[in-house]
Amino acid sequence: MLKGHFESAGASIEYGAAGCLFPVEELDATVLQYRDAQLALDDVDGSDVIVVAPTSLATSYFLTQYALTAIPIDSLSTAVRTQIDAALDVRLDTFELIQIGKWNSDSANHSLAEFADA
Repeated sequence: MLKGHFESAGASIEYGAAGCLFPVEELDATVLQYRDAQLALDDVDGSDVIVVAPTSLATSYFLTQYALTAIPIDSLSTAVRTQIDAALDVRLDTFELIQIGKWNSDSANHSLAEFADA
């Protein structure tokens, strides 16, 4: 299934409520992607991460195809912080990162011959 802080996240925000974060390339904030994001997420406890969660099949597909992204909350502009804070049930300043996308995971390389006897 999904890897990363999806199961241990301290909070989640629905994709629709996180619209102010997209496109991340235009955010006036520190945006870590790919390996940099994975390293940043490795360094924090899951309870310090807010995960952007899908609200439909289309948003689920979009988020799983999106590059793993970590955004330090303290680097967000005041306007974006206010919008995200309004969508959460807990205070935004108790978190360190926002995670978008999923981690890449290694999987065993199998040949089709292994499944012929099944």
